[in-house]
Amino acid sequence: MKTWNTPAWRAGDWRGWLDDHGSLTRRLQAICPRLRVRRLSQRIASPYPDECAPLHLARGQRALIRDVLLICGDTPLVFAHSVIPLPGLDGPWAALSRLGNRPLGAALFANPKVRRFPLEYRQLDARHPLYRPAIAHLGEAPRRMWMRRSQFALAGHPLLVTEVFLPAVRAHPAPDSRGLK
Repeated sequence: MKTWNTPAWRAGDWRGWLDDHGSLTRRLQAICPRLRVRRLSQRIASPYPDECAPLHLARGQRALIRDVLLICGDTPLVFAHSVIPLPGLDGPWAALSRLGNRPLGAALFANPKVRRFPLEYRQLDARHPLYRPAIAHLGEAPRRMWMRRSQFALAGHPLLVTEVFLPAVRAHPAPDSRGLK
């Protein structure tokens, strides 16, 4: 399986979306003021194999996994997949299990104590387990899409957020390098 060390410059015109270090939710709200979040699933399960190491989880260890779509009108723009190890749900991330259809990004960027680690990037294709849920709500499935992930930590408890940029995002100008906080 490919690793998560693809340089952002290789993404070409997707780079502005991938390499923006501000809140993706805010960026999307700037282009779509009526942006909404649709929670697709939230469950306790084992993370995918490539998610275990960054979260210091053993294979088979369970976590809260949340999948959402960020939608403009009826058009899905981003598929987001979050993984929160269970000890964090008893600690600083407890409120995140009750987000419902509210954006996770708003909660993360509102707390100045939350630390964000460097972004990682790669292309997503049918070989990765996130491909199927990412394309499930698209009319026509692209062969490849770009995604990024970032680890966040609060009081020593990590969580991992992966964002898959769906084809409709291309209709909007990519953010500049300054980023919104």
